[in-house]
Amino acid sequence: MIGQTDILKLKGSPEQLSSFLSKATSKEAARLLDRLGRLPSDFNRHPLLQMLQHSDSKLRALTVKNLAKLSDLSLVPTYLDIIKQDTSSSVRREAVSAIGRLRSTKTMPVLINLLNDSDPEIVLQALRGLLVFRGHPVVEGVLVKLRNHPNEMVQEVVSRELQQSKNMSIAPPHTQFPVCMDNAVVAADVRDVLTHIPDQSVHLTFTSPPYYNARDYSTYKSYKEYLDFLEDVFQGVHRITKEGRFLVLNTSPIIIPRVSRSHASKRYPIPYDIHSRLVGMGWEFIDDIVWLKPEASVKNRNAGFLQHRKPLAYKPNAVTEMLMVYRKKTDKLIDWNIHQYDHRVVNRSRINGDYETTNVWRIDPTFNKTHSAVFPKALCDRVIKFYSYEGDLIFDPFAGSGTLGYSAMSLHRSFFLVEKEQLYIDKMRENFNKSELFQLDSPVRFYTIEGFKKAIDE
Repeated sequence: MIGQTDILKLKGSPEQLSSFLSKATSKEAARLLDRLGRLPSDFNRHPLLQMLQHSDSKLRALTVKNLAKLSDLSLVPTYLDIIKQDTSSSVRREAVSAIGRLRSTKTMPVLINLLNDSDPEIVLQALRGLLVFRGHPVVEGVLVKLRNHPNEMVQEVVSRELQQSKNMSIAPPHTQFPVCMDNAVVAADVRDVLTHIPDQSVHLTFTSPPYYNARDYSTYKSYKEYLDFLEDVFQGVHRITKEGRFLVLNTSPIIIPRVSRSHASKRYPIPYDIHSRLVGMGWEFIDDIVWLKPEASVKNRNAGFLQHRKPLAYKPNAVTEMLMVYRKKTDKLIDWNIHQYDHRVVNRSRINGDYETTNVWRIDPTFNKTHSAVFPKALCDRVIKFYSYEGDLIFDPFAGSGTLGYSAMSLHRSFFLVEKEQLYIDKMRENFNKSELFQLDSPVRFYTIEGFKKAIDE
């Protein structure tokens, strides 16, 4: 095995270095190139230039990475030849990186030209090289032009850079929220409520919106109107959500029964149709979790097929719902969110013991006489534990009978619920007033929309 002393000797002798590289196995050559370290200003580059013709793309990439250490503008034509001719995307990216690492305004035209490359990774690498010169009018103009680049990752980088240059309003402290929203229920249409909530007030939203034209929910003129309604709501939720925090949306396809035996029923893929709208408004898709229910608990769609077994007529029993997890887009990593909390809060909020390691959650549904689609508390508990900290404000814009609120209290979080159906409001008022179930420092606040407006303005 080649040691550090041997490497120093090879670096000082171009003949020995060329000889070693020509005879070495790919593994031996890669090990050497990976350990060359800092190269002196008088380093003879000829052995490395020879390696650019090697058949192993990994060795060619390592070679370019070492040439970049020389910070030599005269190598730009060599890098451009690699970008033009090499068949390996990783080698081409290293060549673009090498140009960017020169940090010379003389390379700006080269990097700008590379923004037209068909490989998005090349474009991103060229963009990184140009961002060294932020503030230069040419670079600022390039960023504006790239806003409509077809690749979503390029769009995201450009959008973030442009956003950072704007005068942003000062966000409230990350762990705080309006006092009047602490353990509160508003009896109103959520769209009216959202307009009065300050920006960045909520830590986590977990909700199951009303299904399209289900019998005991609101009726919409069309499926498009229904999706437009959800888009309006979740656009508002996005605004009031703190930076980098989560929305967990529980939905599933819905079946609208046929109007007669001469017509077919219609199935609407709600999770898949709302997804693109959520991403478009600034939610970043994180995970899909499958809520799996026992087959005995769901409507039987399989009875007819069970009898006749005729192809084309198969209809499986729908035993799953989707929990779609989104994060409010930010350039900050999750660690930034975690570091907003006192270490004692972080420790108290840890998930101890066994936990579900897969994206399939086996939880029995819950039924009651008041609401036909109740959140199981076990489901709420799991979402709240995984996506919030103690003391956070948990929001449900379609609260129903309020299960999310009960779960939040039991896990030392605060809740803010909105529900327009008076029947459900009355049920929540009854349940929250049962002192044997909930021990609160202060009673749950119940607002009308007028009362909430007044409270939020105080």
